[in-house]
Amino acid sequence: MIEAIKETVVNGKLKKIEEAVQEALNGGATAQEVLDSMMGAMDEVGAKFQKNEIYVPEMLVAAKTMQRGVGVLKPLLGGGAVGKNGKFIIGTVAGDLHDIGKNLVAMMVEAAGFEVIDLGIDVPAEKFVETVKANPDCKVVGVSALLTTTMEAMRVTVKALIDAGLKDQVKIMVGGAPITQAFADEIGADAYTTDAASAATKAKELAN
Repeated sequence: MIEAIKETVVNGKLKKIEEAVQEALNGGATAQEVLDSMMGAMDEVGAKFQKNEIYVPEMLVAAKTMQRGVGVLKPLLGGGAVGKNGKFIIGTVAGDLHDIGKNLVAMMVEAAGFEVIDLGIDVPAEKFVETVKANPDCKVVGVSALLTTTMEAMRVTVKALIDAGLKDQVKIMVGGAPITQAFADEIGADAYTTDAASAATKAKELAN
């Protein structure tokens, strides 16, 4: 049963996941076992993506499939298990209205066991700072910029988090099409990843 769930997520069978989860639970699997199986499936999806065996659309469908499966489990899990790695705050910087990459990262990070607080698009630096302060259990912040013109807003956002004295509390991850490791180093970010799968892996490393 558990194997069937893994396969359902890896293959992004959105319509079958709820039934598969329910069947596993009826068959005696615990909610945690089912969740672990889905997280394992997303690790596999991430690895396939990094090897170019699958692409963004497949990864999105797998992440959505897992989200739907988690929906069935939530009442059984209590809040803790889904967000066992703590909170992850994410947003696209001020002036930037792109959200596909950010949404994918949010889904992958949630699949990796974080409670995700998604601030959306066009997020001013102050909003990132306020949200981190309001969530002292948040361990990682993801800052996204998709335009070369909004890289400056990313710099401002990272500086605002550092100036607010939040570096002891959170690690700052950055990403987006124009961003490079060199730029991430220059602005003082803790991590840069090129895609959603590696963002999820990195977030787990940073949180633990």
